[in-house]
Amino acid sequence: MTTFVDRVVLHLQAGDGGHGCVSVRREKFKPLGGPDGGNGGHGGGITLVVDPQQHTLLDFHFHPHIKASNGVSGAGANRDGANGKDLTVPVPPGTVVHGENGEVLADLVGAGATFEVARGGRGGRGNASLANTRRKVPGFAELGEPGDRIDVVLELKSVADVGLVGFPSAGKSSLISVISAAKPKIADYPFTTLVPNLGVVQAGDQTFTVADVPGLIPGAATGKGLGMQFLRHIERTSVLVHVLDAATPEIDRDPLADLDAIEAELSAYGGLEDRPRLVVLNKIDIPDGRDLAEMVRPDLEARGFRVFEVSAITREGLKELVYALAATVAEHRLATPEPEPTRVVVRPRAVDETGFTIEQDEEGVFVVRGAQVERWIKQTNFDNDEAVGYLADRLERVGVEAELGKKGAKAGDPVRIGVMEFDWQPNAGEFVSGPRGTDARLEEESHRASASQRLAARKARRVRSDDELLHMAPDGTVTTLANAQRPVLVTDSDDEDDTGE
Repeated sequence: MTTFVDRVVLHLQAGDGGHGCVSVRREKFKPLGGPDGGNGGHGGGITLVVDPQQHTLLDFHFHPHIKASNGVSGAGANRDGANGKDLTVPVPPGTVVHGENGEVLADLVGAGATFEVARGGRGGRGNASLANTRRKVPGFAELGEPGDRIDVVLELKSVADVGLVGFPSAGKSSLISVISAAKPKIADYPFTTLVPNLGVVQAGDQTFTVADVPGLIPGAATGKGLGMQFLRHIERTSVLVHVLDAATPEIDRDPLADLDAIEAELSAYGGLEDRPRLVVLNKIDIPDGRDLAEMVRPDLEARGFRVFEVSAITREGLKELVYALAATVAEHRLATPEPEPTRVVVRPRAVDETGFTIEQDEEGVFVVRGAQVERWIKQTNFDNDEAVGYLADRLERVGVEAELGKKGAKAGDPVRIGVMEFDWQPNAGEFVSGPRGTDARLEEESHRASASQRLAARKARRVRSDDELLHMAPDGTVTTLANAQRPVLVTDSDDEDDTGE
């Protein structure tokens, strides 16, 4: 079963914003109550927070899908919808967030560091918020904006003071098990360690962490073996320790050759040239190992390395090594400047910045890009003509139509904003024929009855014809008013019946 995971792919879905409400106040004796549709709530966002208690990305390996709650739609009586709940996701220190294209979005180091990786959608405004002096009772509301839906890659780079590097079976796991409380798997075959091991070492009043990086062999920086997978775990270390096997059974290997091979891989990986280095000649409890360590020690010291001969079995030389590591780590900490707190830089938009761009693609479509105009598209209900007209007014007000004219667009040319593509029908400025201040949309034939037509139809319904009115005769006979006023024709047969003759 997997116990250590240092790379995962997360599928994130922030909450959608709630829709605005279209409502008109209806109360007895108050026929003109006005619009009272509430706004929709904002969707919940997803934020990554560094938690020192987290040491692996194992939880995300089994649960890679994370979704925040949606905002609630608005309601009548000026009731705004509730906001969606924001999600706070704990991650271990040293987590690097990569985007879909491989770019680094955030490097999270230090307890409490946060990064909003997915933003929730804005709630749509209700018709009460859209009302103004010209549009007193809007018959539409804004839709909620969809939340971010993205995939990100989390990579864990262990935050350790000392990194142990060396060939497989050099004794790195045995060394970290005796100088700390770490309990890694130890066996007598190569690549026993398949995951980095982290241990905490106490040396007097100094405390530092040690990381065992597995799988370094010639070609590791190019992907051979396990090196490329775990080389990133030594990027944040302060000190590098070469653990060399002084009792290797292979004839073609010796400590100097192993050191040169590992240094070549570290140079190929890059970014580690300034780290101080120590050399540990391990397994001197074996007679041949002690003899070989004494032979190569002068050559290593001639290269400028501090050399320690140790044995993880008998624990010989471990005390000197631990205190030397503590002193080197302390020197590196003093030489490294304290990281400055992240400052929020506010960059206001220039007064002449339009906030959108227009380009014509190879198919001849004018593509309008911009966070604001694309959000307006998402929040527009295209089944409502009034909402579409409001969108057209907003686009004209920010200068989209004027810019389209400068780019050479003509009436009927295709225009794409976000996911919507439509034929451009200009409605303002020099692109519209007619007197100044007129709107061609008002001259178009509409199937909707005017106010005077609706009033005349209402009066006609109130007036009943004579055939519809009832009349009661003196004898109790009920007939229509028209029949009651119509003269009655009397025949001879009727007269004979009345006289009884």
